[in-house]
Amino acid sequence: METEDVGLVLGSLDATPLEFWIGVQEGAQVQLDDLVVVAARAVDGQEVHFYGMVDLVRKKYEGTQFDSDAFRAAAGHLPVEVSYAAHVQVTRIDPEIFIPPHPGDRARVVRGEDFQKALSFDTMEHRLPIGLTRGGESVFANLEFLDGTRGAHCSISGISGVATKTSYASFLLYSLFNSGALGTRAINAKALIFNVKGEDLLWLDKPNARLNAENRALYERLGLEARPFDHVGLYAPPTRSAVVPMPDVGSRQDDIRPYVWTMREFARGQLLRFVFTDADDARQQFSFVVTRVERALERAAQEGDKTDPAIVLDGDRVGTFFELLDKFEDGWLESVAPGMASGTLDAFRRRVNAAAQHMGHLVRDVDMGRYDIRWMDHRVTVVDIHKLHATAQMFVVGVLLKRLLSQKEDQASADPLVFVMLDELNKYAPREGWSPIREVLLDIAERGRSLGVSLFGAQQTASEVARRVVANAAIKIVGRLDAAEAERGEYGFLSKIARLRATLLQPGSMLVAQPEIPVPILLRFPFPSWATRASEAALPENIDDLLEGMKL
Repeated sequence: METEDVGLVLGSLDATPLEFWIGVQEGAQVQLDDLVVVAARAVDGQEVHFYGMVDLVRKKYEGTQFDSDAFRAAAGHLPVEVSYAAHVQVTRIDPEIFIPPHPGDRARVVRGEDFQKALSFDTMEHRLPIGLTRGGESVFANLEFLDGTRGAHCSISGISGVATKTSYASFLLYSLFNSGALGTRAINAKALIFNVKGEDLLWLDKPNARLNAENRALYERLGLEARPFDHVGLYAPPTRSAVVPMPDVGSRQDDIRPYVWTMREFARGQLLRFVFTDADDARQQFSFVVTRVERALERAAQEGDKTDPAIVLDGDRVGTFFELLDKFEDGWLESVAPGMASGTLDAFRRRVNAAAQHMGHLVRDVDMGRYDIRWMDHRVTVVDIHKLHATAQMFVVGVLLKRLLSQKEDQASADPLVFVMLDELNKYAPREGWSPIREVLLDIAERGRSLGVSLFGAQQTASEVARRVVANAAIKIVGRLDAAEAERGEYGFLSKIARLRATLLQPGSMLVAQPEIPVPILLRFPFPSWATRASEAALPENIDDLLEGMKL
């Protein structure tokens, strides 16, 4: 075994099959997250190995009575001994004979293959590399809990700007597509990524000029090649003023396509519901109006020239969202929802007009199919929504996820797998209230596994996300947490010590909990090998060689 003697099981504190204390011998060192093994003998002589993770380490003086004795001991006036002990949480018993280890049994720190055995990585048929320990050991997740075989979905929580949630979610996707864990399914697997903040995800297809040799070595240790994402499609919303849709982007101007919907697509897909995001809009009468209007629009979309992006309502050609608003004002609405109270219809008009200020430019009179978001044409599709108002963001996310679910339901198989990456999940699937997009996300959380859809949801506070969404995530991850948030029940998978540690995590470090391992694992992940901003994509990938050549 790849082990190192570090001490003995203590007899002064209880030892059980699930946890025990070890005394650390002089000259040895044990720290948090170390994995140890203790071999004990059963009554029949069979050797039982207890693998466990160190989750608490402490030192104290033995032979002292008062706090002030520490000063006397330090000055050499009081003879004392230092007790150096570590608490071990058992992660695996091999074979499964649930007896406690015996006081005095040798404890050893494990590495290499034995480290993998201690965390049951050796039993995972499909291993996905997800990071490295502080000691450089590879950490894996069981792919079967992400691809729908035994579970799906991933929940990532942490403080904005510190927890590096988006970076880690991106790394997980990169590992899925490049580690070989998916096997032949990787050829057709897709990722749909919503770029919610800044421009970070608009550079996935460009190499990161800041990636140095040390970072490349970390990728190699995980069996990955350090390079950008490939087969990437980038989409951004159109500018409001341009007659022909042009993408409204920032520092990146090339290879980005605009996306809009035609009125016929809007009507045929029953997308009006995603215009309304307020919980008050769920009132029975108001919802009835929305449903009646959607059905009337859908009937209009099935009539006339199917290649015409516009629809005809009462003899009027309606090609844009703003032209639809005009129809709501000229009596058409009353004909669609007869008998409804005028106050309810007026409330409908007020809300749809308010929403139109933010998302109306996304429904235009353009050629059918020309500005679609075609995620099936790319391995990775990035949909930029960071410049849109919250109302428009929710419209885009809701429409695309509804369309994705509809397509998956029409298939006879869960393949191809689709991984959806969405930040600010607490806004789209809040704990309280109602919205159409919340219902879609709940549907994905509960049925996505069978449909081949896995949600990588990120949020600052899991306590503000719908319980059913968080509960259905097979793998739970936290970065740096706020101290008050760390005490919430949603983080019950963390021990008291782990919750405290989560408030101290630095960027690039995450605590990962997965079903087959009884303790969360602290890991770090490599610096992105893809650019996350314009400055990182501005220089060639071989910048180190280039600079060295310039010195010559």
